[in-house]
Amino acid sequence: MGTVIKKIYVLHGWTYSLDKWKTFAKLLKKDGCELIFLKIPGLTAPSDEVWDIERYSDWLGDELNKIKGKIVLLGHSNGGRIAAYFAAKHPEKFQELILIDPAGVYHKELFLQIKRFVFGTLSSIGKKVTKSDSLKNLLYYLARERDYQKASANMKISMVNLTRTDLVPYLDEIETPTLIIWGRDDTITPLSDGRIMEKLIRGSRLVIVDGARHTPFYTHPERVWNIIKNGI
Repeated sequence: MGTVIKKIYVLHGWTYSLDKWKTFAKLLKKDGCELIFLKIPGLTAPSDEVWDIERYSDWLGDELNKIKGKIVLLGHSNGGRIAAYFAAKHPEKFQELILIDPAGVYHKELFLQIKRFVFGTLSSIGKKVTKSDSLKNLLYYLARERDYQKASANMKISMVNLTRTDLVPYLDEIETPTLIIWGRDDTITPLSDGRIMEKLIRGSRLVIVDGARHTPFYTHPERVWNIIKNGI
């Protein structure tokens, strides 16, 4: 990139709080750049409805239609999944796309198949599971997913919908200049996903943050900001 960025619009990950972004936002503010968070329905904005990637894409389109001109959009984790999917369909909206440890590469490994099965089981039997705390806790343990445990019934279904989405068929349709930043030690979205995305998104650049896991903007804010400013 190497250009002066005054505003970055952010699609956060699967979280109900923006606390982890505070240090990063303050750092950017010192350099005259403002982070503008797009509050995601069901997470940081109220919604008790069922969502999938198409519906989130439509929501994002409505939000971006309120903004004049092309924007720089940063998507982290699940927010990166939504951002990449939307960018594949609407390249005219963006000046730059920044993806930080984005989700969206569908895995067929046994553990992840079990995880999706557990999510699907929990969302389908719903209230029946709540009658058995021991069964519910076992399923959560098998899935190793605290975010799922905290979600409302409809947002559990939404998470299932999103984890079943595979971005790979759409990545080569992204025409927006794309910077991909990845924590080398990420165990939630592995670095191998970043290499796939770099290969499929034409002209994209993958930069690895050593010592970082899934939230490098939180653990290594200066490094991430320097990557964005310099584009290297």
